[in-house]
Amino acid sequence: MRTTEHRGNRLFIALTAFFLVNALLAEFVGVKIFSLEATLGRPPVHWELLGVGGTLDFTAGVLLWPFVFIMTDVVNEYYGVRGVRFISWLAVGCISYAFIAAYAVIALAPAGFWVAANAGLGVPDIQHAFALIFGQGLWTIGGSLVAFMIGQLIDVAVFHRIRHHTGERFVWLRATASTAVSQLIDSYVVLYIAFVLGPQRWSNAQFLAVGTVNYGYKMAAAVALIPLLYVSRNLIERYLGSAGAERLRVEAAA
Repeated sequence: MRTTEHRGNRLFIALTAFFLVNALLAEFVGVKIFSLEATLGRPPVHWELLGVGGTLDFTAGVLLWPFVFIMTDVVNEYYGVRGVRFISWLAVGCISYAFIAAYAVIALAPAGFWVAANAGLGVPDIQHAFALIFGQGLWTIGGSLVAFMIGQLIDVAVFHRIRHHTGERFVWLRATASTAVSQLIDSYVVLYIAFVLGPQRWSNAQFLAVGTVNYGYKMAAAVALIPLLYVSRNLIERYLGSAGAERLRVEAAA
């Protein structure tokens, strides 16, 4: 029993670490907007919704958030509501601390030689570039954190409601459905706070159109990563043993 408990604790630490790393990276790399079509070597896909049009351009953070969703579901499966709430609040605290640290570093007076050190590489003012990349707007940071926390709390509630009705069957269903509901809220909350309430003042049509396209991408990514959920579950079963894994699932469900 002691060995199982020890492994269960180590597993929780490992899952939490992976969850935090992906959440932190997703926040910081999200400042980059990339073209999905160009990345895949495909011609632009022009969409139009509610009178608003565009191509498939997303923040780079969408590449990492699906792994956060997967880790949320795995922790939910084996450590329950308290486990997800703990790692979610921990993530909010760590992300907040990281941005405070980034703003403090930006405020440091740059060395004179360093400012133009990369001019030959096409970056005439590295301090300005550094501030733009790491100094995301407060509206964006605030919107992302609020949306993230709301999404996590909704995710865990939906996950356990479905689990209550299906038992240990249909792992894919509770994982995908909980992500579908939580990310429906998350996708619109972050845009509303960052771009409707924020200084850019998006129109309702633009807000709804961009939010819908982003949500569609997130759901496509969530469905594509369903096999990873089963791979994670299989590895955990091997690591903990059938009895140890079952004990954690029973405690989580309770």
